[in-house]
Amino acid sequence: MTKLAMRMLILGAMLLGLPLLGVVFAGHAPGPYLQFPPLTRNVSHAPFSWIGFAAVAVGVVLCVTPFIRQWFRRRTEAECIAPVGAFPWWGWGALAFGAAAWVIAWNRFAAFDRVQLHTFTPLWLSFIVVVNALTVRRTGGCMMMSRPVYFLSLFPASAAFWWFFEFLNRFVQNWYYAAATLSVSGIEYVVYATLPFSTVLPAVLGTRELLGTYPGVDTAFGSYRPVCTHRPKAWATACLVAASAGLAGIGVWPDLLFPMVWVSPLLVIVSLNVLCGHASLLREVSDGDWRRVVTAAFAGLACGMFWEMWNVNSLAHWVYSIPYVHGFKIFEMPVLGFAGYLPFGVACLAVGDLVEAAVRARRSAEGSAPEFGAVWTAGLGDMEGT
Repeated sequence: MTKLAMRMLILGAMLLGLPLLGVVFAGHAPGPYLQFPPLTRNVSHAPFSWIGFAAVAVGVVLCVTPFIRQWFRRRTEAECIAPVGAFPWWGWGALAFGAAAWVIAWNRFAAFDRVQLHTFTPLWLSFIVVVNALTVRRTGGCMMMSRPVYFLSLFPASAAFWWFFEFLNRFVQNWYYAAATLSVSGIEYVVYATLPFSTVLPAVLGTRELLGTYPGVDTAFGSYRPVCTHRPKAWATACLVAASAGLAGIGVWPDLLFPMVWVSPLLVIVSLNVLCGHASLLREVSDGDWRRVVTAAFAGLACGMFWEMWNVNSLAHWVYSIPYVHGFKIFEMPVLGFAGYLPFGVACLAVGDLVEAAVRARRSAEGSAPEFGAVWTAGLGDMEGT
């Protein structure tokens, strides 16, 4: 077994096993947490608390403000560099397709009643293509064209990735789906859910790539504040222990530890990378290079805004129930809930790095092969010129 496979196996075992261990430790039966499809129910959480809201708000502001200040302090006129090309034809096609899907999602046309439960996937497929088209306009290339094997590999990885979050949500019950989305059999539910789940990583990582094309990112975050880690493996071990405790804890104290749903997977991945001696996000920030971390975090937040916007009036939608801070909603999401998209975006980047490592390992095992990405890019370039 390769080190990469071992890391993925350990990650999966921790995400699946530790919350159940916490439930058993708390003296509860694990059966209700394993029901499938998950039941739609009004969960019972701690009510809104001004003290809790203020505490979380202050924490979020303290974490985010230094990066926002750094952006406005260090960005330069390089931001105004003109794009290198035109918006490609296939980007316009994706825009039109997405606009049609949006109209169908937010209206109840009788002629489209069979597809209105399934508009999430076409909306996000169009978003993914448009984001890649915008990247082409800025730089002349994008991962969809230059790294198609990696790009396509993100879809099955994304489906598996989000299924883990669906499992973790069983313990904190911070979101649940409208009854209309659950009136199907177990097999149908898997199919209908897996398709939209598969769009998460391509959307976030495509957006991160686009944000990274702005020169101000290099100026502001290429050499920012280094995180001193003189003993990286000791730090990684401590983070792994904290993440393990958080994952087990959500089965015991879900109202207090629900943020660990978004933080623990990231800590586990980064810690395992360090302990196995592989490149990691921790190594980048220890050198003061925050570019990928910052762009991934804000890509998660940007995608979160679109997720919540498209969700609010769609027939197939989810509803939130978040303890202590459930107030001041933007769409269906309490405003402080958007903070979860920041670590989630970085977790997407960490998983994307695992996918990229797997693609490189497979390519190395198969030996040199024709670069399909180059062939595809050349073909699309020829089509653009006709």
